[in-house]
Amino acid sequence: MRPILMYFFRGLIFLAPVAITLWVCLWLFQEIDGWLGIAIPGIGFVVTIAFITLFGFLASNLFTRGVISLVERMLNRVPFVRLVYSSTRDLVKAFVGEKRSFDKPVLVQLFAGGNARGFGFVTKESLDTLGHKDFVAVYLPQSYHFAGQLYVFPTSAVERLDSSSADVMAFIVSGGVTDVPQVQARVQSPEARGEALSTARDAAT
Repeated sequence: MRPILMYFFRGLIFLAPVAITLWVCLWLFQEIDGWLGIAIPGIGFVVTIAFITLFGFLASNLFTRGVISLVERMLNRVPFVRLVYSSTRDLVKAFVGEKRSFDKPVLVQLFAGGNARGFGFVTKESLDTLGHKDFVAVYLPQSYHFAGQLYVFPTSAVERLDSSSADVMAFIVSGGVTDVPQVQARVQSPEARGEALSTARDAAT
């Protein structure tokens, strides 16, 4: 009986992630495909991808870029619309834009004098404009969930990690189950922190 259970769990370990991945991909495909309401399967998906690609090409044009800037200024003038639009735009840019924000994995000290640490990503190097000198903004994703919290830590409580952002994100989301190859904490010296903050302030100004 025990070998049968062992074979069952081995099959479950392999098939469950594959099945869930295929289900999510199929669900996403069907959702995008159904946006246009075209009866032919797959046409809506192809048209949507082609439209997004075409818009990206047009957005690279100097004239079109001016029109887009005008639309953005109009949207930013409406209070509630500005909140939704700017938040969504910055979130998308954080993952796929040229100025990705989740590319600086760190290990932070959660409590002063404590041993607890948390994995996260530095999203803002300088908070001088908010009146918090020598602090950085760190986003801590939640495990098994597409959510997280933004915290502000002093630079002395933040350790840079020499590791891939994707590996660290997978480690966090999986609750620490996924293996992360060659994660090393790169503790910055006070001089290095000062140089980093000076560079961030110069970039902000």
